[in-house]
Amino acid sequence: MVGDIGPATDWRQALQGIDAIVHLAARVHVMRDDSSDPLAEHRRVNRDGTRRLAEQAARAGVRRLVFLSTVKVHGERSVDRPFTEDDDPSPQDPYAISKWEAEQALHEVASRARLETVVLRPPLVYGPDVKGNFLTLLNLCRKGVPLPIGSVRNRRSLLAVGNLADAIRACVAAPAAAGQAFLVRDGEDLATPELVRRIGRALGRPARLVPVPVPLLRLAGMTPGLGGTIGRLLDSLAVDDRKLRRTLGWTPPLTMEAALAATAAWFAGGVTERRQER
Repeated sequence: MVGDIGPATDWRQALQGIDAIVHLAARVHVMRDDSSDPLAEHRRVNRDGTRRLAEQAARAGVRRLVFLSTVKVHGERSVDRPFTEDDDPSPQDPYAISKWEAEQALHEVASRARLETVVLRPPLVYGPDVKGNFLTLLNLCRKGVPLPIGSVRNRRSLLAVGNLADAIRACVAAPAAAGQAFLVRDGEDLATPELVRRIGRALGRPARLVPVPVPLLRLAGMTPGLGGTIGRLLDSLAVDDRKLRRTLGWTPPLTMEAALAATAAWFAGGVTERRQER
């Protein structure tokens, strides 16, 4: 254990005899941030902590560092087409800004050291133990709550946690991954209503989708506190992962159907346990 991650973390003992690092830790999902300067706090952990790890890894002779970034370095939504790695960065929130700055810090360290770096930029990751908005969707689908998104026609990329793990494995091992940044996703993109339908099928519950006009939903999104949630339901956020597939010969081992079934089984088991505890 190295304790809190930041610009002064001492990684030396943890790095002894290590060939490759997968850096997943980050300040993320802070729903009610009471920090006086959220961007500074994100930078302290996500940017400065990552730079510190890379510097000490280089001195320890580590061969490769795989860094989990985020699709959000490209922006909050894709408009005319899916994002590619060549698109300009446009991070919007403290988390995405700090992740983009961490990527730049890694490149700077690698440019003056014998440390190979690889960056993965995933979209929303789901699977057993999922949190956040995906867990909310699971709960709503289980309860049969009518959702006013039947008219939404967006495209969203997702990534099963098992597919993420396999992509990380490829980035650790493949020589061609060194120095690269990759977008990654499952094998298909979905509109939000189709995602809800598939979650419902996995849970054995019918999806209850109400076709409310999208302009009315966007108007509702102007309510303080709802903008981000409504935007994630309505906007597209899709990625083009052909670079990863072409460079590393990678394909996702799990279908979305199988990954959603595993997620639903975990969720249903947790619901049963909570009922038994009562």
